[in-house]
Amino acid sequence: MISFDEAIARLTRVATPLGPETVPLSEASGRRLAADVSARLDSPRSAVSAMDGYAVRSADLRPDTPFAVIGESFPGRPFGKPVKAGECVRIFTGAPVPEGADRVVIQENAARDGERVSFSGSLDGPAHIRAAGSDFGKGDTLLTAGHRLNPRALVAAAAADAAKLDVFRRADVFVLATGDELKSPGEARLTSDGIPDSLSAALIAFIRDWGGVPVGQAKIADDPGILQAAARQALEHADVVLVTGGASVGEKDFARDMFGFANPKEVFSKAAIKPGKPVWLSQVGGGLVLGLPGNPTSAMVTARLFLAPLLTGLEGGDPAEALQWQESVLTGAIGRNGGRETFHRARLSGGTAEPLGTNDSGAQAVLAEADLLVRQAADHGGYTDGETVRTLDF
Repeated sequence: MISFDEAIARLTRVATPLGPETVPLSEASGRRLAADVSARLDSPRSAVSAMDGYAVRSADLRPDTPFAVIGESFPGRPFGKPVKAGECVRIFTGAPVPEGADRVVIQENAARDGERVSFSGSLDGPAHIRAAGSDFGKGDTLLTAGHRLNPRALVAAAAADAAKLDVFRRADVFVLATGDELKSPGEARLTSDGIPDSLSAALIAFIRDWGGVPVGQAKIADDPGILQAAARQALEHADVVLVTGGASVGEKDFARDMFGFANPKEVFSKAAIKPGKPVWLSQVGGGLVLGLPGNPTSAMVTARLFLAPLLTGLEGGDPAEALQWQESVLTGAIGRNGGRETFHRARLSGGTAEPLGTNDSGAQAVLAEADLLVRQAADHGGYTDGETVRTLDF
């Protein structure tokens, strides 16, 4: 067995971006940029008004001196003539400032009578004009490769006049749940010995949350021939095959052997962690196979610890982004552990980490309450109430 840190180091070396694809701006949220986004124009493209009011020449301003209103300037429909002495133009926020004008007097300081307007109040404050290129200039880099796009980033991309964006491809993931006992949820009670497949739906949701694309799932009996056929099918359709169960040392634990036909290259096999010791990762052809334990708690913990950074790396991010450990104050106590690094389930309670009662790797109900994982080094003497511990969002 290897340590958790060594397993993550090995995973990081194979979790490399899958390659770029181009998508419309409307479909880019949540994706990672594969190339920088540079502005194709200045913003604003010309000097524009920052307020509703009147565009004037500062040199002409005198309190209560009337100006002739010679036209209007709207966004997208500018006034096309210069402003001369004694003249002004009615202007609206975002509209181009006419040639000759160097100030916008806000409408609150204006008194209009027909086609004449006079101004009062403060006339020497801000000019209320946004200079051309004051936000960004043509050629400026607004977003860099690797940036995960969100709605706010799409504002910048659209302002750069980009209709399409180059993003990293998301990993296609196929989920294989192994075990004779597994039944689809809703059907297990119809048999005397069936167990609901409580992992597949959860893992598919997890894959989506972490930037992967579920492309298929199957429940497979513990039969070597059936398992191998399913493995072939999954590898044909996916960048990552996720296998649950069958990774221990029982007589029907065939999960690794089912990929033997493809000459897999082991990345790691078993990690000195609790729960989740049987977790494994292999390169198979041009794809990756991640094996998770069959016990629900173990599977979800190892998915958070290994699948999340794997998908992050494949979609163009740094796997370390998925493992942002924080310091939290413990409410309660955690006892001494053994020779494996332990990841305890905990709930976020009043800003502190409260350990949940059970560490049973088969526990399922407790997962609904777990917000955090608390990390405890191997052979650690335990934590008391109020101590600071390392936690990870779960």
